[in-house]
Amino acid sequence: MKSILKKLLNIGKDDGQIDQFKEIAWLVDKHSEQTQQLKDEDLKNKTLEFKDRIQRGESLDSVLPEAFSVVREAAARVLGLRPFFVQVLGGIALHRGNFIEMKTGEGKTLTATMPVYLNALTGEGVHVVTTNEYLARRDSGEMGEVYRFLGLSVGCIQSRMNQLQRQRAYQCDITYGTNSEFGFDYLRDNLVNRINKKVQRGLCFAVIDEVDSILIDEARTPLIIADDTLSNINLYLKADRAVRRLKEKLHFEVDPKEKNVVLTEEGIAACEEIFGLDNLATVKNMEIYHHLIQALKAHWVFKKDVDYVVISGKNGPEVVIVDQFTGRLMHGRRYVNGLHQAIEAKEGVEIRKESKVVATITFQNYFRKYRKLAGMSGTLVHETKEFREIYGVDVVEIPTNKPIIRRDLEDQVFITEQAKWKAIVKDVKEKYSLGRPVLVGTINIWKSEEMSQLLQKEGIPHVVLNAKSLEQEAEIIARAGQRGAVTVATNMAGRGTDIKLGDGVAELGGLHVIGTTRHDARRIDDQLRGRAGRQGDPGSSCFYISMEDDLIRNHTPEHLLAELDQAGLSGEETVADKKLTLLVEKAQKRIENKNFTIRKWLLEFDDVMNRQRDFIYAERDKILAGENLREYIHAMIKETVEDLVGKHTSPDTQPGEWDLIGLMLNMHRYFRMAKKFALTNLSNMTPLALTEELLEQVLAVYREKETMAGDEAMRERERQVMLKIIDSKWTDHIDAMDQLRQGIGMRAYGQIKPIYAFLRESRELFEQMLGEVRLETVTTLFTLKS
Repeated sequence: MKSILKKLLNIGKDDGQIDQFKEIAWLVDKHSEQTQQLKDEDLKNKTLEFKDRIQRGESLDSVLPEAFSVVREAAARVLGLRPFFVQVLGGIALHRGNFIEMKTGEGKTLTATMPVYLNALTGEGVHVVTTNEYLARRDSGEMGEVYRFLGLSVGCIQSRMNQLQRQRAYQCDITYGTNSEFGFDYLRDNLVNRINKKVQRGLCFAVIDEVDSILIDEARTPLIIADDTLSNINLYLKADRAVRRLKEKLHFEVDPKEKNVVLTEEGIAACEEIFGLDNLATVKNMEIYHHLIQALKAHWVFKKDVDYVVISGKNGPEVVIVDQFTGRLMHGRRYVNGLHQAIEAKEGVEIRKESKVVATITFQNYFRKYRKLAGMSGTLVHETKEFREIYGVDVVEIPTNKPIIRRDLEDQVFITEQAKWKAIVKDVKEKYSLGRPVLVGTINIWKSEEMSQLLQKEGIPHVVLNAKSLEQEAEIIARAGQRGAVTVATNMAGRGTDIKLGDGVAELGGLHVIGTTRHDARRIDDQLRGRAGRQGDPGSSCFYISMEDDLIRNHTPEHLLAELDQAGLSGEETVADKKLTLLVEKAQKRIENKNFTIRKWLLEFDDVMNRQRDFIYAERDKILAGENLREYIHAMIKETVEDLVGKHTSPDTQPGEWDLIGLMLNMHRYFRMAKKFALTNLSNMTPLALTEELLEQVLAVYREKETMAGDEAMRERERQVMLKIIDSKWTDHIDAMDQLRQGIGMRAYGQIKPIYAFLRESRELFEQMLGEVRLETVTTLFTLKS
């Protein structure tokens, strides 16, 4: 029986881990036969039984076969969907804390229900992470029916929720939401001044959908919470007007690979004339220089409808960043260091204030805080090394339920971009005439609209799916597999909702997917290709490439490009040269390796910040939890007195040589000591004895304050003062660490790696910050009147 099933399921040889998972999956199958006989009420009662067994010490692994069979049966009764054997296999891998690769259309969402249910039985809460709010709402609604049928509660975090709504959602057994919302809630929880204002209740188990998008594509963009600060709006406007007068190559040079701009000597001279400066490169003029560079980037590096869009907001037009990997709008995210304001000046919209960062974390470090982490996507194998190195998680490839019969055609390579677009339109026209649905994938909004215009000229009806049409995403995707449908989309079409074939479409050959260029990452191409041929459906895919594509022009060595130019290739026919296709593959691998190195480099730096952040947040939690800080404050007082005595005395000198006047002045400055200290009888006193004498008098004054205020009031005062000072100093420290990171290359001399210099100096900054927290806390507590 097993051998027949293996053939039907297209399961081949796998490593030992997969073999182990299969054995467990067979047990689930065995239990499923019994579970199907249960009445609805008995099936629901299984949840209470499992919870009781777990509370009495039984492990989740031992409950798994029965629990999975229960979810399987519940899904069949509630949704009419019974998870396949391969989905059970994927669920086991997720429960064991792996990232699984399941091809598009194989039912990842249903697969996740089994490990999510099992882990929710502990009562600690499970987070299901999606890439956008639509998917969070959809999945919490549809899959939530299964969980609620089995007696579990389901919540969904949405961006416009208030604090109480979020708390209720997090109190549920299972909580759906986006990666950004989970991350921002974590940061906000560590800014509250009352513990009952926190919304999350711990980070136990998370299942991340489209895990490569979240942990790789978005890994270079940290989550940031900032407070508005005053900024010179006029300087942004003046810099914007100035750069409009400059000319590329004469006044500045653009590096598209690094997204950077450099002023030439002529450009510096021109800017000095515009601003009436003698020398732009002085310290006092660095702010002007910074604004000029950001304005140049806004005009020449960051492009409208590619990197960002201008849309109508609550208070008028606003600039919103576009996710370069998914094509989705990143509401609430802003470019830092004044770049966002520079773009607002360029686009003529209201310039919002600059912000000071009060909390920040990368997705990498946020998700590594979960006790157990799992994830799924259609394309993970290319990133196995990164997932193992960064997250300590293995990638498990789950076999498809049915064999993939999609035809992946060879890339069509052209010399010019114009010839490429012409060939794409011809391909679309041919498939449209046959009634076959076509999905055309583009790399950004601008290209999707350009493609749309070409199709309009040919009279081909079509719809466009990009960040501007996000609200209609589900409806557009639902129609994309119908007879005669033509859909033009950005990368967002490669993820999320399945494209199902309409009646009679399979007989025509299924969905035809066209890639208008190769993406920087191969897995993004694989995601797009995977939209066709789901669940054994017929389909085809083809990518069109030109030698003028950014991927090739920006990431191919100059000598190879020169060889192509010298070859004199021209015409509108495809170039049948495998060397050109190889160029594309090498360019992709080169970019992937470079991006991995950048992400790893950023994480090394953020790891330093993460350890400091964990320490500070742990201290905040102790304060919020109402821990009695009396002994802690007394220790801070003692350390402050010891420091002061140490600075003004020395065991190697006589008391007559000590700076006792300076010591007394500082004692009064820090502790507001009304009593005058006698400076006599010091001939036989050591620094240690002096410290003990002063400390006794200082603590006596503090005890008087405690008596006057009352113990409870004094403890609350200590908590509030310390919390406020920690938050203030931590905010300053974040800024200092960011400046250190940006300039660390200048501090790394010889063979010393920048990260080593950063480790040393960041430790010094952190110790300095802790010293400032201690001193300001003590000073404030002694200054406040009872």
